[in-house]
Amino acid sequence: MAPRLHFSDWWGKDKQRGTPVIVKMENPNFSIVEIDGPDAAFKPIEKSRGKNAKQVTWVLMLKANQAVGCVAWLATILWSLIGTIKNRLILRKGVSLASEKLGKSNLLFRIIKVCLGVSLVMLAFEVIAYFKGWNYFQNPNLYIPHTSDVLGLFHIIYVVWLDFRADYIAPSVQKLSTFCTVLFLIQSLDRLVLCLGCFYIKCKKIKPRIEGDPFKSDDLEGSNNSYYPMVLVQIPMCNEKEVYEMSISAVCQLDWPKDHLLIQILDDSDNECIQDLIKSEVAKWNQKGVNIIYRHRLVRTGYKAGNLKSAMSCDYVKDYEFVAIFDADFQPTPDFLKQTVPHFKDNPELGLVQTRWAFVNKDENLLTRLQNINLCFHFEVEQQVNGVFLNFFGFNGTAGIWRIKALEESGGWLERTTVEDMDIAVRAHLNGWKFIYLNDVRVLCEVPESFEAYRKQQHRWHSGPMQLFRVCLPAIVSSKISIWKKANLILLFFLLRKLILPFYSFTLFCVVLPLTMFIPEAELPFWVVCYIPILMTLLNILPAPKSIPFIAPYLLFENTMSVTKFNAMVSGLFQLGSSYEWVVTKKAGRSSESDLLAAAEKDLKAFGAPQISRGASESELSELNRLNKQKDETSTPVKKSNKIYRKELALAFLLLTASARSLLSAHGLHFYFLLFQGVTFLLVGLDLIGEQIS
Repeated sequence: MAPRLHFSDWWGKDKQRGTPVIVKMENPNFSIVEIDGPDAAFKPIEKSRGKNAKQVTWVLMLKANQAVGCVAWLATILWSLIGTIKNRLILRKGVSLASEKLGKSNLLFRIIKVCLGVSLVMLAFEVIAYFKGWNYFQNPNLYIPHTSDVLGLFHIIYVVWLDFRADYIAPSVQKLSTFCTVLFLIQSLDRLVLCLGCFYIKCKKIKPRIEGDPFKSDDLEGSNNSYYPMVLVQIPMCNEKEVYEMSISAVCQLDWPKDHLLIQILDDSDNECIQDLIKSEVAKWNQKGVNIIYRHRLVRTGYKAGNLKSAMSCDYVKDYEFVAIFDADFQPTPDFLKQTVPHFKDNPELGLVQTRWAFVNKDENLLTRLQNINLCFHFEVEQQVNGVFLNFFGFNGTAGIWRIKALEESGGWLERTTVEDMDIAVRAHLNGWKFIYLNDVRVLCEVPESFEAYRKQQHRWHSGPMQLFRVCLPAIVSSKISIWKKANLILLFFLLRKLILPFYSFTLFCVVLPLTMFIPEAELPFWVVCYIPILMTLLNILPAPKSIPFIAPYLLFENTMSVTKFNAMVSGLFQLGSSYEWVVTKKAGRSSESDLLAAAEKDLKAFGAPQISRGASESELSELNRLNKQKDETSTPVKKSNKIYRKELALAFLLLTASARSLLSAHGLHFYFLLFQGVTFLLVGLDLIGEQIS
């Protein structure tokens, strides 16, 4: 029987319904209960009243069942992890080593292997010393024996190592720890200032606004089109068979006068079948009256920058005033141009309007959720604060619209780095152009679903800025902008957020912290390991409040990604071979919910209609069948395999070794942090995060 909700007590507490009943049981094993009202049976039982043996037995059985279930769950996870390690590391089933260039780029991996070997030797000595009672701190009267047997030799080596460690190694490690801690505090302060700035913007409701109707004509006899500037839309792509159709369809539905809009499909694909499919899609929209053209370069140089530079060299570009750029997986809404172009009116100093990204696959797996946290903070906090207070930020390479005059005066697209978007933004800022960021205008796109794609993307995003910093530093110093703008560019934009962040993140949590376990004379403050990282993680996750349950995985995963970011930063700073590598980020071709519904309705109409196409000739139908056949051939599933990442695996074993050492020293917090961080490195090294390949 369900308990009563006591609604009647709200209006009649003095009224009692029913008759008191006394129930007597003949069986002496049952107690006699007097019910003094209809709800008396549901009153809480007195604590002084004991439980019989049968009740205690059932409670114990329930507790035991819960404990066994929990143990079985943990055992299942452990068994699955061991099985995965066996298959991927020992049997090598369905795995392949991650593609890494040989030579200098593998120097970091060699250093990690040496550190791992040394840590294992040190751990062996510490274990022997622990069981022999040779504790330097607990036994200060430790003496060096004069015996030459094996145990005496171990004893001598251990004591000599302690002296050498305290006199020579510990001071250097402590200085490195202090240096990284200072950098950590500076970067945390910068992050806090950005969050306070975002909070101020939200409180004051500051955002770029459009006054009146910018397209309204004062001349009743004039044409409304005269108030619509000429806009060029560019979609650079390369072998984007999963997403080309969605992006072209979205751009062709932009709400803008057709005679004032030109769409360029800049195809760098080297697959002829994909080229034919894109040409067919362009021809289809061209027949519908859309002003769209297809361009293909025979010589693919300069990657995306070379593609855009080639497109801007066309003679007809001089007739257009603005250019909007979208990557192949971006799907702008029909009113995108009407929400962005009006900001240029009566604002001749404005060179760029950047909009926010929104992700159709942010809930696809754990990896996409963690990426969503980072990108939400980037757009909600970094871009918005820099746009409001500085009128400058890094162009995101897509979902933005440029004034063509600003591009031309800044030197156009250059092929000298892999971050052509940041390059043009810095040069435009040095020439005095201002930027606006629209946080309310969002364009749908995708985030990488596999760790391999995400890793290559992050490598490009963190090596490119260091390349750009090397080539742009003289121009920044000699520019005519104010001193504080130069300081912002050099100290904050490049050094703090592009160089110092990956440096201290890797050095502090992946190098210094494990070292302090083997060198206890050098200490890392408790608040550096616990309080400040948690506070910074909370600040990062605030723009995406639904991701708060993922705060612990996010913190551990960001430390894991510091290996890739640090390696990319070093390769870009010293111009190593891998810094110029450009790999197109793999897309899955996800659509928004509205797109899926529209596609479903389209399929239903196609099946219900007796004719496929009303205006199609026999030759056009045969061509369509041929292209569909090619599309099926290109969509044949390719055999893929999971990757093994050697740097992450080596660091996983290094951190787990350090956690075992911290267990001997009874470092509670350090042990748990190193243990979970090591397990996270192990999961990433075995490619168990993100899209799984069967």
